[in-house]
Amino acid sequence: MKVLIPTPLHSYTGQREVEATGSTLAAVLADLDRQYPGMRFRMLDEQERLRPHVRFFVRGEAIFDLATPLRASDELVIVQALSGG
Repeated sequence: MKVLIPTPLHSYTGQREVEATGSTLAAVLADLDRQYPGMRFRMLDEQERLRPHVRFFVRGEAIFDLATPLRASDELVIVQALSGG
């Protein structure tokens, strides 16, 4: 499936769009980490929970569960919130 990568994660992929495989969000993130080591930790914390500043969208809907089923034809959009002061 096509995965759109946010700018803060381009240092891992070197590009804004990559391909990954998996039947769930967890499996796709594991495949991304296999291809781009360390990337998964930027999206999940030590307890395997989604980090609060990262959002995942498929078919126009936000995904909050790692067990969410995905199709090979889906497009996964990863969004990272930016903050500052």
